[in-house]
Amino acid sequence: MRTTALLLLTGLCVVSANTCAADGTDHRVFDAGQQPDDSRLKDPKDLNAYFPFVVPESKAAWEQRQAELKQRVMVSTGLFPMPKKTPLNAVIHGKVQRDGFTVEKVYFESLPGHFVSGLLFRPEGKVTSKRPAVLSPHGHGGRQQNYGADKMKALIESGAELHEKSGRFPKLARCAQLARMGCVTFIFDMLGYVDSHQISYEVAHRYSAIRPEMELQGRWGFYSPQAEGRLHSILGLQTWNCIRGLDFLESLPDVDAKRMAVTGGSGGGTQTILLGAVDDRHIAGFPNGMVSTSMQGGCTCENCSLLRVGTGNVELAALFAPRPQSMTAANDWTKEMMTKGYPQLKQLYEMLGVPENVDCYEMLHFPHNYNAVTRREMYTWMNRHLKLGLDDPIQELDWEPLTKEEYTVWTDDHPEPPKGNNYERKLLQQLNDRDLEVLAHHKPEGSTATQNYLSTVRSAWSTLIGRGLPKAEDVQRTKGWKEVRAGYLEFGDYLTLTTHGEQLPIVSVYPKSVEWNQEVVLWIDGQGKQGMFPNGQAHADLLRLIDAGYSVVGIDLYGQGEFTTNGVPLKENPTVKTSRQFAGYTYCYNDTVFARRVHDILTVTAWVNGDEHSPKALHAVGVNGGGPLLAAARAIAGSEFSKAAVDTKGFRFGTLKTWKHADFLPGAVKYGDLPTLLSLSAPNRLWIGGEETVPGIVTQAYAESSASDSVGSSGGRLDTTTAAIEWIIQQ
Repeated sequence: MRTTALLLLTGLCVVSANTCAADGTDHRVFDAGQQPDDSRLKDPKDLNAYFPFVVPESKAAWEQRQAELKQRVMVSTGLFPMPKKTPLNAVIHGKVQRDGFTVEKVYFESLPGHFVSGLLFRPEGKVTSKRPAVLSPHGHGGRQQNYGADKMKALIESGAELHEKSGRFPKLARCAQLARMGCVTFIFDMLGYVDSHQISYEVAHRYSAIRPEMELQGRWGFYSPQAEGRLHSILGLQTWNCIRGLDFLESLPDVDAKRMAVTGGSGGGTQTILLGAVDDRHIAGFPNGMVSTSMQGGCTCENCSLLRVGTGNVELAALFAPRPQSMTAANDWTKEMMTKGYPQLKQLYEMLGVPENVDCYEMLHFPHNYNAVTRREMYTWMNRHLKLGLDDPIQELDWEPLTKEEYTVWTDDHPEPPKGNNYERKLLQQLNDRDLEVLAHHKPEGSTATQNYLSTVRSAWSTLIGRGLPKAEDVQRTKGWKEVRAGYLEFGDYLTLTTHGEQLPIVSVYPKSVEWNQEVVLWIDGQGKQGMFPNGQAHADLLRLIDAGYSVVGIDLYGQGEFTTNGVPLKENPTVKTSRQFAGYTYCYNDTVFARRVHDILTVTAWVNGDEHSPKALHAVGVNGGGPLLAAARAIAGSEFSKAAVDTKGFRFGTLKTWKHADFLPGAVKYGDLPTLLSLSAPNRLWIGGEETVPGIVTQAYAESSASDSVGSSGGRLDTTTAAIEWIIQQ
């Protein structure tokens, strides 16, 4: 038995470019001043990085990835689980006639009191059968974007536009032509544009500086830590407005709901991509100007926390497959699409058996656009897939532009709704109440409701953390040093997670004076492995574990100990280089410090339990700020830990004052905060310290799992670390 234990703790020396050289005198694995060779120590990825799409090897693998990413999109946009849809109360008024089509003003409530405004283009003539429909999120510049007379001359000379009048309004031009082709077409205002004033343009698209008055308890707005903790974002609201836009079209008596399509350009292209990921109703798409392995969208309305972690716009566009979609490559961030992005989309569609359902037109002689040449390709695509039966190519016709009176939705008879900071605060509270309702207010009643709630939030937390238990074979151990201490042996090594380029310094201690009981305890500490050795000496509670026959493993998690230059754990998340104080610019593309630390716990867990000389039991204690990390790891790893002792110190994600805090995790408040996270340990054995009583949802979860005896608490003890260790030993 003693030989087996030593094999577990010393392992085999794995050849690595980064070797251990320290001697263990200060419990370091690497030499002083040396950090792990870890990919996460590079600068955070930003929206201008490279985002390749790697096509899975099989249809089954793609379907699994597709489901995972669809959930990521829904979680990140605040739409998981899907909120209850309230009545639209749509109003259509102010019809005007043009040659071949009519235009009407529209407004409806995507949420009670929150209005979506826009213009409805319909084919001219009597309705004899239901018509196809196209939803058109316009993109930056607004639906009334006007090139002006001076610019139009150059655009016509270059071939980018055809008609001086209608070409000046390129977003409306596509709507008019689609209506002439027989499609009911709705173009709606992005937040802050034209008639959408409830959330201002400056807030939706130009947010930069923190607004202290919008970060008050119970009175918060977008971009605040409260909003980020609940995944409420401008992008999420616009995605919801898109969904409700399809609802509106579907509700019209002259629309064939089985023949709907979506097209938008630039920021509207981003919305087209995301709508295609979360809504299955439309059968064709033309997301223009944003399907790219390069820049992913620069506006605050195109980014939100969690959205593109481990993915990018090409793969997100691929979620629309196998439905037909097309796009263009222009002389902008999409210019490499013909060699980087489109070939992978083509490969995916071929694997799915429909290679004809994806296309990309090369138009590198034009800058970023949705011009007449691009629109012509879109018309051809819609003609084919909406089965319009028209002859190609379709020639766009000129028309008389709308006057301001004709395109303005709000009038004396249809007054503009409330706007400003107070409205924004009210809206954010409304979004919070909406989420609580669909999540049963975090207080489910009855067995079925409890199990449904826990299943839903468990799925959501898997997205928030963003990684499961790695394969044991992907974790390599490199031997460092061995020290003989009084009563125990101490080993310094590091683990490498080969699939992610991550390295973890670990210290393992093994009882020398008593026989090993074949059980291992992970010591998760807010100070890293130094937490086991305050002032350089073994913690009294560490010695208790050793004397009881346990081996103990301490870890420097990301941002702790040897990951830092001064040994002091990170207090804030590294952020991308920008002056704009928006969490989404960082967390859209990068895991948080909290999530990365949970990943590290999972890596060590996989290594211990996957070793050929694995122990008969693995336990874990989370103390000194490590409790919430262990709670999250336990929610993912489940029974991989036989026992878990979590000292919460009363921590709640919802009390953090800044989204930069090292313990911040987007969405954690929405999905029940720490109490719900603890409840996801059921039915496995759990001890909770730092709480006056066991949280109600934890008690409920264990009772519904017929495991009430498997959860305990500190019972008010203040020496929670000692109490946690005693529980591990005595249970």
